Amino acid sequence: MRTALILLFLLALGAIPGAILPQRSLNQEKVDTYIADNGKLGQIYDKLQLFDVFSSTWFTAIYVLLFISLVGCIIPRTWEHYKAMRSQPVRAPKNLNRLPHYRARTLPASDFSDTDTYARDHITPLFKRWHTRETSASEDRAGQWSFSAERGYAREFCNLVFHIGLTVMLVFIAAGRLMYYEGQVIVIAGNENSQFCNSAVANFDSFRHSALVDGTRLSPYCLQIEDFKADYLSNGQAKMFTSDIRYATKDDVDKPTSEWTKYTLKVNHPLRIAGDRVYLQGHGYAPSFTVKWPDGETRTGEIQWQPTDMTNFLSAGAMRFDPPAGMYPDLQERRKNQLAIQGMYAPTAVFTGENNNVLSASRFPTQDDEAVAIDVFRGDAGLDTGVGQSIFTLDTSLIHQGLLSKIDRVNLRKGEKTTLNDGTEITFNGAKPFVNLQVSHDPTQGYLLGITLIMLAGLVGSVSIKRRRMWVRVTPQDDGTALVETAGLARTDRAGWGREFNKYARSILQEPDDDEYDDDED
Repeated sequence: MRTALILLFLLALGAIPGAILPQRSLNQEKVDTYIADNGKLGQIYDKLQLFDVFSSTWFTAIYVLLFISLVGCIIPRTWEHYKAMRSQPVRAPKNLNRLPHYRARTLPASDFSDTDTYARDHITPLFKRWHTRETSASEDRAGQWSFSAERGYAREFCNLVFHIGLTVMLVFIAAGRLMYYEGQVIVIAGNENSQFCNSAVANFDSFRHSALVDGTRLSPYCLQIEDFKADYLSNGQAKMFTSDIRYATKDDVDKPTSEWTKYTLKVNHPLRIAGDRVYLQGHGYAPSFTVKWPDGETRTGEIQWQPTDMTNFLSAGAMRFDPPAGMYPDLQERRKNQLAIQGMYAPTAVFTGENNNVLSASRFPTQDDEAVAIDVFRGDAGLDTGVGQSIFTLDTSLIHQGLLSKIDRVNLRKGEKTTLNDGTEITFNGAKPFVNLQVSHDPTQGYLLGITLIMLAGLVGSVSIKRRRMWVRVTPQDDGTALVETAGLARTDRAGWGREFNKYARSILQEPDDDEYDDDED
């Protein structure tokens, strides 16, 4: 058991880097930033797998060794406990008066007829729930009739239940890592694209899965994000985040959205559906812009921007617009006239500078006075290169090569617009909140809860149940009297055993219920 305790300590020690350092499984971007900022130290950490602690070879080795050690402890202890349950209590020691708790009394002839009668009337009825043993004079160490009683076997049983539960928990945790998947998706609330369907991996912004999951058998259901509400203290600290949603399982997904089931999603109060858990992980804002070209055609774009200030939600982002095909029939000319926007969004804007024309911060996270500060670019925005583009920043290489040129810088409040040199108008429509949802699937969670409760019950039992032993020896005297001796031993916790022993001893020795020994707690 000592080895298991050492390995358990090493497992806890090994988990510390996973709590301190960024982990690839949670945020690859933070890991890359940490390595870039810390140079050689970051590279050493990476080689030691400190950014992948819980999937590292050394953490897995500790985990497996702990499992083997637990099994190696449990099997022999279970066998020993089984033999102890099947065997009788040990015979009474020859000298009972050497034990920590001992009392004796010589019974007068009027109170003692024979040993069998006395045992039947005054000894065995007291120990109905104990493991007992009667030893004849020929087998007793002192050559007299004796009686042995022991209780508290359930203590070791509960101890075994706890350790077996711990072992089974390790098995289920390992099984869960083989069958889990987890995906994140950002959904803008309250617009025509506020739905998410758990039908394909492609519907997620990011998706992680185990070796036994390929993403082709996801539980089908759909969500409609109707709104998002946030309550804040006066200093901007968040009190509560909620999102009113509707959901439909595969049997109801063809019904009108208005008939889907309502649910209020809260932080740490996930929606449980089809074996999955849908968590509200975060939120932000998605600015909306409408571009109106000189020929009258319009395009509206709405996409989430990344919060750079998680308190007041000053956010940064970018958007790209392809001009109408009718204005530029030539593909190359059309590519040269793509529009791009990059800038900052503030839900409650703070303007500074000589003319109060610099959007420097956001005063509060709610949309009290929303505004944007944007740079407008014209040229090749990379829309038709076939290469994935960041939704938060423009490709700086296109700017450095002169393929994308800045033509305007402007601050806009909600409803305001700017007109470019060719007559194109860009209007800021305001922003809508978005929610970051996490869909998690782990079929072992219910079993882990049950195992945890069983382990807790076993732990309580192993701590609260006491191991006790008592012996009684009756020695008849020649004058018709009898010397009755009783002794007790606490095999584990001795607290309270003195009072319990005295209670039994008074009944066995037929003594009056006085307080002479009640203070003897040990």
